[in-house]
Amino acid sequence: MTFIFEHRDQFTVVLLLRVLNIGASTYYAWVRQVEQPCDRDVVDLGLMSNIHEIWEASGRTYGADRVHRQLRRDGIRVGRKRVERLMAAQGWQGAFLRRGWRGGSTRQDPRATPAPDLVNRQFTAPGSNRLWVADATPHPLRRGRVLAGRGP
Repeated sequence: MTFIFEHRDQFTVVLLLRVLNIGASTYYAWVRQVEQPCDRDVVDLGLMSNIHEIWEASGRTYGADRVHRQLRRDGIRVGRKRVERLMAAQGWQGAFLRRGWRGGSTRQDPRATPAPDLVNRQFTAPGSNRLWVADATPHPLRRGRVLAGRGP
């Protein structure tokens, strides 16, 4: 439809419609909708600006659920599915962990050189306060993870 609308000055609309096998009523209904959008489309445009502001303010991390919750807090009553539809149409999505909550989201750099092994894998010391080693073990909790370290 946009092609016909853009080239209507070069060719007759009837010819373009016949070549593209599109009905005249379909084309003119589309033109009417573009020129005079319905009330819902006008409201959607205003809603998309609110959604975009919230999404940008979150650092592009909020998904439809969080954006919907923020809109409700701001006093804008709208359905979650509508927010989801508008965000999907624009290609806006929230951040998510690809491996789920159990795995990490950190990617190791294969070009990085590993830290040197200063104790040559021998973890026993001849005396006290001679050798210090530690490990950091992540423990999953209900809300995030905690690192528990062990010292000497």
